Amino acid sequence: MLACILIPGFGLRVALRSRPGLELRPAALAPGPGKEGVLGSVTASAETAGVRPGMRLGEALATCPSLALVEEDPAAAEDAWEGIVRRVEDTGIAVEPAEPGCAYFDTRGVERLYGGVEAALRRALAAVGPTWDARVGAAERRFAALAAASVARPGQALIVSDEQTRDFLAPLPLTLLPLELDRHEELEELGVRRLGELAQLPGAAVAERLGRVGHSAWEQAKGGKAGRIRGRRPPGQIMEGLAFPEAVANELTLRRALGALVEQVLARPERTGRFVRKLALSARLVGGGSWRRTLTLREPAAEVARLRTALGPKLAELPAPVLELRLELVELAEGMGRQLQLVRAEGEADLESRLKEGLRQVRASTGTGSVCSVVEVAPWSRIPEARALFVPRDE
Repeated sequence: MLACILIPGFGLRVALRSRPGLELRPAALAPGPGKEGVLGSVTASAETAGVRPGMRLGEALATCPSLALVEEDPAAAEDAWEGIVRRVEDTGIAVEPAEPGCAYFDTRGVERLYGGVEAALRRALAAVGPTWDARVGAAERRFAALAAASVARPGQALIVSDEQTRDFLAPLPLTLLPLELDRHEELEELGVRRLGELAQLPGAAVAERLGRVGHSAWEQAKGGKAGRIRGRRPPGQIMEGLAFPEAVANELTLRRALGALVEQVLARPERTGRFVRKLALSARLVGGGSWRRTLTLREPAAEVARLRTALGPKLAELPAPVLELRLELVELAEGMGRQLQLVRAEGEADLESRLKEGLRQVRASTGTGSVCSVVEVAPWSRIPEARALFVPRDE
């Protein structure tokens, strides 16, 4: 079965670890710099007071004047989530992270190891730890597993069989679907508020009204596809940091610090001469909170000047003075380098190698399963969606 590990409000939980007094008070994750002025996750007290995730900031403060706004801490959230995923992987489970706070895995590889589906789910919950109030859902389909985890209680493992999927999903709210807010409002105006009500509509009518995204949501409301879990390749976690004695906002100073970090991280023995494909630059900001940006290089590199040039513009996006700057090598290339040719070789060997390198770059930037091949299965069908399938491409 496919299982989903879910930690609701993970970003807010991480941000509240440095402010434990707000856990029992009305609090919400403040919108990040440059983002739309809507709230993120909220605490149970804030939800009781009428504050909801996605609510406008002014409306939320008018509803609950005592609402405390918590700055997001993406760097700490990334570190905490990486630790959780690694603990689950240490139990022998191949994990496919979807986003911080949500991950999928297949129980078939560990059912015999732990003695059944329920035992494997309990082992995954134990690996996450009791402090996060995680819950696990399992089903034959990916969306059904996510829905099961969403309605499960903290520390509970909820299993939904394939025969029960339709009846289980029918009374659940539409907020479980990955739709934009205006799409949710449009469906509510049409009188559709539950997954079962959406599933009963004709698929062609939904696609005509809401487009491709709406048709995908309609399929998920009917149970969705079984899908396939692709375990990730754990990152190397090669990281260097530089703490400042006082807050720094001068871009020239930050660029010099970035150059020193690039030299230090490239000199680490764990890199062993391999080229860098993906990096992450993070900072701890004055007044609390953090900032994080990732960068995927078009071609793997290990030159200090090139990495400094690529990362330099990211420093202009810092929203506040910096107390600490960190640089992490998220993904390294498999090869040790590429020998350039003086004369272009005949044939398609060079073109094929460049194509494979481009696919690796796209996969590193957008995640596992983002590169697919189109495979014809029923070219005679009148239904366009049935003529071909998207098959994830590994190479």
